[in-house]
Amino acid sequence: MHQEVKILELTWDKNKKYNFFLLFSICLVSIYLYSGCAASSNSSRYNKNEPKEKNTKSNIRFTSDDPDIAPADNTPVDIDRLITKIKTPTNRSSGNVKSKEVMLMEIIRYMNTPYKFGGNSKKGIDCSAFTQTMFRNAISVRLNRTARDQYKEGKDIDEKKELKFGDLVFFDTRRTVKPGHVGIYLGDNLFAHASSSKGVTISSITSSYYSGRYMGGRRISKF
Repeated sequence: MHQEVKILELTWDKNKKYNFFLLFSICLVSIYLYSGCAASSNSSRYNKNEPKEKNTKSNIRFTSDDPDIAPADNTPVDIDRLITKIKTPTNRSSGNVKSKEVMLMEIIRYMNTPYKFGGNSKKGIDCSAFTQTMFRNAISVRLNRTARDQYKEGKDIDEKKELKFGDLVFFDTRRTVKPGHVGIYLGDNLFAHASSSKGVTISSITSSYYSGRYMGGRRISKF
């Protein structure tokens, strides 16, 4: 009888150890699965083939939930005609022709520069950095860095028909930031800008994409 009781106690100890081991294993598996899901859901904002990037001043991430992705606009532009028009006598009395020429030459120099969100050089540039750079290099006027802040500068121009060369033109192209895009008006319904799809280019303000998103213009006193 004593021996049977001892055997039962040993069996209970073994079962107790086995149950503890089983419970411990279940806990480990649960922790692993939970941490795995958390990492997966947290990384879903990023492309699988793209590493996470830190949001620093030198490395601004262009998030997919607030894009400024304009379609490619193949507006035919005659640069020589624009230059000639600026030099015509009818335009000499309506502003500083030399400043306009310098501005247009600077725009031409940056043509086809690739688009880069947060960029501000010929290696890559975004829309507000483009307008800022053009005004600084051409006529020594310092604009604010963002389209939203540039929208507060100069004189307000409500009507498209009132736009003149050098006016800043603004568009509603993003969900959370308004305005989301800015360019420089050149005349003949054309404006120069850093397009997210084509880089620095010239587009028509009357195109279906930009016409419906036009927010207004601002006239900088230099012009």
